[in-house]
Amino acid sequence: MIKIFLPYHYVLITLIGFTAILLLSGFSYKKIAVNSLQKSPSKASFYDLKAMSIDNEEISFEQFKGKKVLIVNVATKCGYTYQYEGMQKLTDLYGEKVAVLGFPANDFLFQESGSNESIAEFCETVFGVTFQMFEKITTKGRNQSPVYSWLSDSNLNGWNDQKPTWNFCKYLIDENGELVAFFDSKVKPLSKEITSLL
Repeated sequence: MIKIFLPYHYVLITLIGFTAILLLSGFSYKKIAVNSLQKSPSKASFYDLKAMSIDNEEISFEQFKGKKVLIVNVATKCGYTYQYEGMQKLTDLYGEKVAVLGFPANDFLFQESGSNESIAEFCETVFGVTFQMFEKITTKGRNQSPVYSWLSDSNLNGWNDQKPTWNFCKYLIDENGELVAFFDSKVKPLSKEITSLL
């Protein structure tokens, strides 16, 4: 009886101890991961950026000083295209606090193949878009636009290297021109994750 009980008891204690070690290791790993993502001030100014609007006017980002900015890579033939509506509602509700900037891009499965003119017409007629739209750009790769180079290079923005993973990814910049958050496509423009930061 004793010979059977003691090994079983020993194995049980060993398993509990091993599980505890794994859990503690997991907690310390998470802590390291969080600490490694601490934000530092940008190394290049967001306000030095410029981009061409969808109607061919140069826009200096200096005009966004004192406002939060939500930058979104958009496409007219994407499963997330309905988010244009949320972007417009965000503008209607929080326009005094945040500027929404739409950047059409054909980077994912050719879901933005149209011209600047056709994109502008689509946005106006289908969603009544009034927020600032820009000419079609590239968000990644060799021809990446300067705006997306800044957004996805920690050597420029201070902490983030995350490029868009699909259409309708979102970057939030605060009133001082600092990048504060990245949201993937699934996060809707009016979600608490975004509005709580406005």
